[in-house]
Amino acid sequence: MLETFDLLKKFDALTAIENLSFKIEKGEMVGLVGPDGAGKTTLMRILSAIMAPTSGTGTVAGFDIVKEAEKLKAKIGYMPQRFGLYEDLTVQENLDFFSEVYQLSKDTKKEKYEEVFRFSQLEPFKNFLAGNLSGGMKQKLALSCVLLHTPEILLLDEPTRGVDPISRRDFWSILFEQQKRGMTIFISTSYMDEAERCQKVAFLDQGRLIAYEPPLQLKQRMKGVLFELVSEKSREARSFLEKDEEVMNVSLFGEKVHFTLKDEKILEGLKVKLLNAGIEILSLNKIEPSLEDIFISLKQAGEED
Repeated sequence: MLETFDLLKKFDALTAIENLSFKIEKGEMVGLVGPDGAGKTTLMRILSAIMAPTSGTGTVAGFDIVKEAEKLKAKIGYMPQRFGLYEDLTVQENLDFFSEVYQLSKDTKKEKYEEVFRFSQLEPFKNFLAGNLSGGMKQKLALSCVLLHTPEILLLDEPTRGVDPISRRDFWSILFEQQKRGMTIFISTSYMDEAERCQKVAFLDQGRLIAYEPPLQLKQRMKGVLFELVSEKSREARSFLEKDEEVMNVSLFGEKVHFTLKDEKILEGLKVKLLNAGIEILSLNKIEPSLEDIFISLKQAGEED
């Protein structure tokens, strides 16, 4: 359904995508994660045939991303971070506009309007100006517009960023319904809990694909034993742990410090070191790694290589 071969994208001296090869099968939902500037939006724009790669190639829905761009665009639903809703038009008028763009027949329009109103729950607001909708409702309207022509694959660039939790839940319910119908979905997200809902997760860092596996398999790659430290001096604790040779990885999560040890037996001695350094321990527990822990671990390992 989607496959890339050594994709490279450069902007002058900056390499945004570096020799990226991966494959998404029909009907899969794949999450794309990575820090800001990792190349996620650039990759989405290349796959949607809006931007050409510097070198390498790929296919989406069976069409070459460079040579068959127009045919490809007819088969995908691309939702960028800033989807082009017309805020001075109503919800219904936006749907009408995109139906004309997709050249839907009268019967198809009726069928699709009923469908998108059902899953988006926007029918009570169909005469509201799009500009007056909440952020979550705007995103549901944007997704509705993207789905009108029944694309084979969805390419979604951080569609729930800044959206409230309830709207995020509703948005994902729509995605799961589309996947059950056989649609392929490639979605970038800044929320690791969303990435965990996907069948596979692609970790992108500085344009390089550093991992591409199901969430459970990614968690099994975590080396060492993970601990969570809570202290009123969390930043001092992080600095102290980063200097200790027996500590493998250290990261700050709000006021909590996550770190890994090769052997759990080291922990008691480490506690003494922390206390001697004037760092009071409010709690210190072994925890299961999250995808964020995995990503930080993989990123730090890549920086050390």
